[in-house]
Amino acid sequence: MKIISGPASVELSENVSTLTGYQNVSVASKIFPDGETYVRLEGNISNNDNVAIIQTTCPPLQDSKLFQLAFIADVAKRMGANKVTAIVPYLAYARQDKLFLSGEGISVRTIAHMLKASGIDEFLTINIHSEHVLSEFPFPAKTLSAISLLASYFVEKGHKKAFALAPDKGAMYIAKEAQQVLGGDVGHLSKNRDRYTGQTSQSAEGLDVEGQTVIIFDDIISTGGTIVGAAKILKERGAKHVFTTCVHPLLIGDASKRILDAGVEEIVGTNSVPGAFSKVSLAPLISKHLKGAP
Repeated sequence: MKIISGPASVELSENVSTLTGYQNVSVASKIFPDGETYVRLEGNISNNDNVAIIQTTCPPLQDSKLFQLAFIADVAKRMGANKVTAIVPYLAYARQDKLFLSGEGISVRTIAHMLKASGIDEFLTINIHSEHVLSEFPFPAKTLSAISLLASYFVEKGHKKAFALAPDKGAMYIAKEAQQVLGGDVGHLSKNRDRYTGQTSQSAEGLDVEGQTVIIFDDIISTGGTIVGAAKILKERGAKHVFTTCVHPLLIGDASKRILDAGVEEIVGTNSVPGAFSKVSLAPLISKHLKGAP
């Protein structure tokens, strides 16, 4: 096995290479003046090598990152790679997985078929928004969960027994996974949608968090509106400390400022989306999978 460092995930790729002992192959990349993408593998791929390309496709420039991934896969196959596995911590377009209006496309399905055409044989991502969509991919596809890594971060920070909170009922499976590590209580807020205006509101009926440390768990934080609302409710209910964590910290615009201004003491994400809040590395999780450990 060889690890190919996608331009968007160089540090993560190098860490996976170190943990697994697999050779790392770097990639030279650039954007031409006309906006087109260029990549070149800076190492050899021998006949019958199995390779894993690690390349996240988070904003900004997610389209360019997808093309980089496809170009790298095509080059690897042309150089003789036997099997190409794409490891994409954050998969762009994953939330565009169903039709709402006539004439729309299912974008994530299109992306999957594009990657298949580029030479990818196997696909791995982390906490995809809707796991069911992977069954429609034209190659074996799997998602891993980084929730236990995030929970472990807080245990190491001294927050064992913290309350694991899901921002809505649909995310309870995430909070329950975190609870297995934290060992405290678990619960969720309720989300209500006005049938006339379409606006949503949150409530915490029956939720007792007074005096507790509460950690809000989610898969993605994008604009931060849900977390801001949750934090305000928790403070009103007497929570002593409020933290929030997610696998994919997109944090679009001023989302992080709004979250912190709402009383959240710390925002923690993984390096699926590299940035100031990417405090938990996915390297151990990916390395374990590549080594075939249970």
